[in-house]
Amino acid sequence: MTDLSHAVWLWAAKALGAVAGSAISIAYMLPQGRREAAIRFAVGVVAGLVFGGAAGIKIAAELDIADRLGPVETMLMGSTAASLCAWWAVGFVSRTLAKKAADTSRD
Repeated sequence: MTDLSHAVWLWAAKALGAVAGSAISIAYMLPQGRREAAIRFAVGVVAGLVFGGAAGIKIAAELDIADRLGPVETMLMGSTAASLCAWWAVGFVSRTLAKKAADTSRD
Protein backbone atom coordinates (compact mmCIF):
# COMPACT_ATOMS: atom_id res chain seq x y z
CA MET A 1 0.00 0.00 0.00
CA THR A 2 2.86 2.38 0.63
CA ASP A 3 4.10 1.88 -2.95
CA LEU A 4 1.36 4.17 -4.22
CA SER A 5 2.40 7.68 -5.14
CA HIS A 6 1.21 10.77 -3.30
CA ALA A 7 -0.95 11.77 -6.28
CA VAL A 8 -2.78 8.45 -6.18
CA TRP A 9 -3.58 8.95 -2.49
CA LEU A 10 -4.90 12.45 -3.21
CA TRP A 11 -7.12 11.20 -6.04
CA ALA A 12 -8.36 8.34 -3.87
CA ALA A 13 -9.20 10.82 -1.09
CA LYS A 14 -11.03 13.03 -3.60
CA ALA A 15 -13.06 10.12 -4.94
CA LEU A 16 -13.85 8.70 -1.51
CA GLY A 17 -14.85 12.12 -0.19
CA ALA A 18 -17.06 12.85 -3.19
CA VAL A 19 -18.88 9.52 -2.91
CA ALA A 20 -19.16 9.84 0.88
CA GLY A 21 -20.66 13.33 0.60
CA SER A 22 -23.30 12.12 -1.83
CA ALA A 23 -24.07 9.06 0.30
CA ILE A 24 -24.37 11.07 3.53
CA SER A 25 -26.77 13.44 1.83
CA ILE A 26 -29.23 10.62 1.21
CA ALA A 27 -29.90 10.46 4.94
CA TYR A 28 -30.81 14.13 5.11
CA MET A 29 -32.91 14.67 2.01
CA LEU A 30 -34.25 11.61 0.23
CA PRO A 31 -34.66 11.87 -3.54
CA GLN A 32 -38.15 11.63 -4.95
CA GLY A 33 -37.21 9.07 -7.58
CA ARG A 34 -34.41 7.16 -9.25
CA ARG A 35 -33.77 9.87 -11.81
CA GLU A 36 -33.37 12.57 -9.17
CA ALA A 37 -31.14 10.28 -7.11
CA ALA A 38 -28.90 9.53 -10.09
CA ILE A 39 -28.60 13.18 -11.09
CA ARG A 40 -27.89 14.36 -7.58
CA PHE A 41 -25.36 11.59 -6.98
CA ALA A 42 -23.53 12.33 -10.25
CA VAL A 43 -23.45 16.07 -9.59
CA GLY A 44 -22.22 15.45 -6.04
CA VAL A 45 -19.39 13.21 -7.18
CA VAL A 46 -18.30 15.59 -9.95
CA ALA A 47 -18.44 18.60 -7.63
CA GLY A 48 -16.43 16.73 -5.02
CA LEU A 49 -13.77 15.81 -7.56
CA VAL A 50 -13.58 19.29 -9.08
CA PHE A 51 -13.90 21.52 -6.03
CA GLY A 52 -12.60 19.19 -3.30
CA GLY A 53 -9.12 20.66 -3.09
CA ALA A 54 -10.19 24.28 -2.93
CA ALA A 55 -13.01 23.54 -0.50
CA GLY A 56 -10.69 21.59 1.78
CA ILE A 57 -8.12 24.37 1.87
CA LYS A 58 -10.80 27.00 2.57
CA ILE A 59 -12.45 24.97 5.33
CA ALA A 60 -9.10 24.20 6.96
CA ALA A 61 -8.13 27.89 6.82
CA GLU A 62 -11.47 29.05 8.24
CA LEU A 63 -11.27 26.54 11.09
CA ASP A 64 -7.58 27.40 11.62
CA ILE A 65 -6.54 23.74 11.40
CA ALA A 66 -4.57 23.81 8.15
CA ASP A 67 -1.26 23.22 9.93
CA ARG A 68 -2.64 20.13 11.71
CA LEU A 69 -4.05 18.35 8.65
CA GLY A 70 -2.21 16.49 5.96
CA PRO A 71 -3.00 16.94 2.27
CA VAL A 72 -5.00 13.70 2.06
CA GLU A 73 -7.16 14.68 5.05
CA THR A 74 -7.69 18.16 3.62
CA MET A 75 -8.69 16.69 0.26
CA LEU A 76 -11.07 14.17 1.85
CA MET A 77 -12.73 16.87 3.95
CA GLY A 78 -13.07 19.26 1.01
CA SER A 79 -14.42 16.67 -1.40
CA THR A 80 -17.00 15.51 1.10
CA ALA A 81 -18.13 19.07 1.83
CA ALA A 82 -18.28 20.06 -1.85
CA SER A 83 -20.24 16.92 -2.71
CA LEU A 84 -22.63 17.45 0.18
CA CYS A 85 -23.30 21.07 -0.78
CA ALA A 86 -23.79 20.25 -4.46
CA TRP A 87 -26.20 17.44 -3.60
CA TRP A 88 -28.32 19.78 -1.50
CA ALA A 89 -28.26 22.52 -4.14
CA VAL A 90 -29.43 20.21 -6.91
CA GLY A 91 -32.18 18.82 -4.70
CA PHE A 92 -33.37 22.29 -3.76
CA VAL A 93 -33.35 23.55 -7.37
CA SER A 94 -35.09 20.46 -8.77
CA ARG A 95 -37.85 20.59 -6.14
CA THR A 96 -38.32 24.34 -6.61
CA LEU A 97 -38.62 23.96 -10.39
CA ALA A 98 -41.01 21.03 -10.02
CA LYS A 99 -43.17 23.04 -7.65
CA LYS A 100 -43.14 26.02 -10.03
CA ALA A 101 -44.13 23.77 -12.94
CA ALA A 102 -46.99 22.31 -10.91
CA ASP A 103 -48.21 25.79 -9.99
CA THR A 104 -48.03 26.90 -13.64
CA SER A 105 -49.98 23.87 -14.85
CA ARG A 106 -52.84 24.68 -12.45
CA ASP A 107 -53.36 28.10 -14.04
